[in-house]
Amino acid sequence: MSFNEFCGNERIAAALRSMLSRERVPHALLFAGPRGVGKYTLARMFAQAANCERLKDDACGECESCLRLAPMADPAALIERGLAERGEIADAATVERAPLIIETHPDVWLLVPDPVRLRTPVARPMLRLGQLRAVQRAAHFAPSRRRRVFLLDGAETMRWTDADAFLKILEEPPESVTLVLMTTNAEALLPTIRSRCLQFYFAPLAVEAVEQFLKDRTKLAPAARRLAAQLSGGCPGVALDLDLENSQRLRREALRFLETAAAGRDFLGLFALTAALTKNERESFENLLTLFYSVLSDLLVFSCGAGNPVLRNPDLRGEIEALSKKVGRAWIIRAIEHLDELHGRLRRNSNRHLGLDAVAASLAQA
Repeated sequence: MSFNEFCGNERIAAALRSMLSRERVPHALLFAGPRGVGKYTLARMFAQAANCERLKDDACGECESCLRLAPMADPAALIERGLAERGEIADAATVERAPLIIETHPDVWLLVPDPVRLRTPVARPMLRLGQLRAVQRAAHFAPSRRRRVFLLDGAETMRWTDADAFLKILEEPPESVTLVLMTTNAEALLPTIRSRCLQFYFAPLAVEAVEQFLKDRTKLAPAARRLAAQLSGGCPGVALDLDLENSQRLRREALRFLETAAAGRDFLGLFALTAALTKNERESFENLLTLFYSVLSDLLVFSCGAGNPVLRNPDLRGEIEALSKKVGRAWIIRAIEHLDELHGRLRRNSNRHLGLDAVAASLAQA
């Protein structure tokens, strides 16, 4: 895949291509932006172009180096294989001793938050100390081609105490190494790490651009394409992976949760809704919170009296508008604040079911 084929954020792709052309590649890059906006895709393309045997500033897609990196376009199967090889009974010591590292090319490593096990993953996967130390050691090996590239996805998940060890390689990097850190939340990284990276912030795409992306890559009907593009938040990867039927069901459940909480009467039904939402195994709880935020965002738009608002949930327009007439702006803001508190507690492994119950009770009594 060529840089010219990358969808959106063309200026970032052009900047990377210029670095390779001038052979002035920084030792550390930080890609920040929402999930599915293309951070990993562009990072992989950069790694491929940095080691292409035919082109200096792009990937030909045909040389041995490009072909070896092609499987990393969709690393899910590679991650599953790595977890299976380590074993389902991996404990903390095994995880550090046998870190999860994806490698199809000797000069390019991919590190992702380690879920520890395949069938029973931990509640919050993270980049672990064993992975960071492996990078620190391997960075000093000479590349077999042109450049050693280490892709660290989910960089915000590394513990700050572990990040201190990782900081050493950022302070004294070998000339032939580039580290690409990808994150949905740059502020969650240590300031000392951010300051040592050349930072790129990926902006969401226009709905029309996401719709064209889907048209080129899927067989969705025009109406489904349009809805998926609207629900994606400007992120092509989200739109591509979106299960419209499941998404509509979950968003309706989130809306029903808010309706029931606003009514403040049916506590038994309200807690039944929280149990159903938190036990959903197809979606991460963080993604469910995103759905709540999207509904509350639309409620806030209606409460401000916008004439013809652009909604994040256009297929639920009637129901959201009806709810906006029953709740005030203060109630909506309070709901957002409660979800913010719950989201913060999740980083400390707080019980999500009890947390959502507490949000429900607070809103019902408001």
